[in-house]
Amino acid sequence: MPVHRDRKLFEFLVLEGAQAGLSWSTILKKREGYREAFARFDPEKVARFSKARQQSLMKNPGIVRNRLKIESTVSNAQAFLNAREQYGSFSKYLWGYVDGEPVVNRFRHMRQVPATSALSERLSKDLKQKGFRFVGSTIIYAYLQAVGIVNDHLIGCFRRSEIIEHYR
Repeated sequence: MPVHRDRKLFEFLVLEGAQAGLSWSTILKKREGYREAFARFDPEKVARFSKARQQSLMKNPGIVRNRLKIESTVSNAQAFLNAREQYGSFSKYLWGYVDGEPVVNRFRHMRQVPATSALSERLSKDLKQKGFRFVGSTIIYAYLQAVGIVNDHLIGCFRRSEIIEHYR
């Protein structure tokens, strides 16, 4: 479903980055742990996490205890706030890549769904230039799917038409 709320967009960005190299089930099981550890995904609060607080998160079993992923969550919150200030909202920045209209693909089989796209390549490159980390093209393609910017629901999927109607 299309997501436009900045806080939810930040949450999905954090979870997609945390998922890198891991299974989605691992991250989904830890989602509440992430919510608690990262101030309910409030980017203003996360952006102010001290080095000591980041270090303490390395002991938190409710999240993936990877130093680079924890540090990137904090630096991504800072970059997120900068982008929000520059564009008025992170949503405007992100949805501006598709002129506010989702990309609706027409795949019939899962094997047709790509891991990246020209859009995810462009956005990944721009996010990296803005200081974001753990935002490679594959992560960003999954992010675009998660926030409804890319609709890869298969032609036969029962949710496809409901989601398309939601866009209208």
